[in-house]
Amino acid sequence: MHIDIITVVPDILKSPFEASIMKRSIEKGLVKVQFHNLRDYTDTNYKQVDDYQFGGGAGMVMMIEPIDKCISKLKSERDYDEIIYMTPDGETLNQGVANQLSLKGNLIILCGHYKGVDQRVRDHFITKEISVGDYVLSGGELGALILCDTIIRLIPGVLGNETSALTDSFQDNLLAPPIYTRPAEYKGWKVPEVLTSGNFPKIETWREEQAYQRTKDRRPDLLDE
Repeated sequence: MHIDIITVVPDILKSPFEASIMKRSIEKGLVKVQFHNLRDYTDTNYKQVDDYQFGGGAGMVMMIEPIDKCISKLKSERDYDEIIYMTPDGETLNQGVANQLSLKGNLIILCGHYKGVDQRVRDHFITKEISVGDYVLSGGELGALILCDTIIRLIPGVLGNETSALTDSFQDNLLAPPIYTRPAEYKGWKVPEVLTSGNFPKIETWREEQAYQRTKDRRPDLLDE
């Protein structure tokens, strides 16, 4: 998979890709991630990429021209499955969206900043808009990192255990069941006996029941879906 991230503050993005799962995915050659500083695509004074709103109003708006130049350059180099804009009013990111995007080959992610982008960018370049929640961040960079992490961990070969991602919360519209590790007893707090019984069909039934009950208690809306 090839992911290109367009941003005005690339330094925010770098460190998460230099550690843990995302770093290993890059080292294995399973993913290539490139950052593109939008200020490299403007000829204005002081590398300006934003301007005042037409019609007045508070907040600056990212201009269409540098975004057009950057996206056009990238599209001249490869074909893209999706050009994604991170925005609070986009489709809410969930496991289903992550699953779909993990099957793609090439993605562009545009990080909004300031008040947002000129609407013509959304009308003519963007193929998918994604939100990471009903709140507003200072920019789309943190949302882009969340999106990349949810996608990359699903790519075959990234996780050490191929089945690990398949048992995560939300994969089957249920929350994950409780999990335990050694010691089996600590300060009198014991692991449920079924988990140490070696009876794997019984363990699986217990996990399914616990997942359902946890979802019913904490996220009943998932059961409605």
